[in-house]
Amino acid sequence: MRAVSQSLSPGGDRDSGTYWYGDEPADRRVRSKAVLEALRVYRAAELAMRRRTRESMSMGENELLVLRYLLREPDRRVRPGELTRYLGLSTASTTAILDRLERSGHITRAANPDDRRSIFVQATDRAHAEVRETLGNMHDRMLAAVIDMSPDESAVVVSFLHRMSEAVDGVAVDAASSTSP
Repeated sequence: MRAVSQSLSPGGDRDSGTYWYGDEPADRRVRSKAVLEALRVYRAAELAMRRRTRESMSMGENELLVLRYLLREPDRRVRPGELTRYLGLSTASTTAILDRLERSGHITRAANPDDRRSIFVQATDRAHAEVRETLGNMHDRMLAAVIDMSPDESAVVVSFLHRMSEAVDGVAVDAASSTSP
């Protein structure tokens, strides 16, 4: 049984308490696990909030991603191909999303005056108002949670989140390279 346990564990075995995190000094491992657990709890809360937002706006995740993308720079001219690349979907899937958003009054499509073969997509005033109404309170609460952080605290959190993003973004790349011959 010990050999099976060792082969299942990335950095130790189940019995030693190092199953996921390897052999680190106890206090360092406890702190690390507490940070990762807090991140998991936050992530679960964020996913639940996104689900509630999708339900209240009667939209899917990709529709919300399109609106968020368009609302970041409302005056920017965005072509559907840019949204296709951003979402990582097929052209047909992006078109279906844009069709739904146009029918619901959240976006408009306008001909490109410089190239009649292409169009620009823009969020409507209705989309702006609905997103502000739906997410405004949440953004205010999130800002209140961090507004009193010191510059040093902010720098630590930002650095941590960048390191975690890099660690997570590298997972698919690492997995793909380990399976190639």
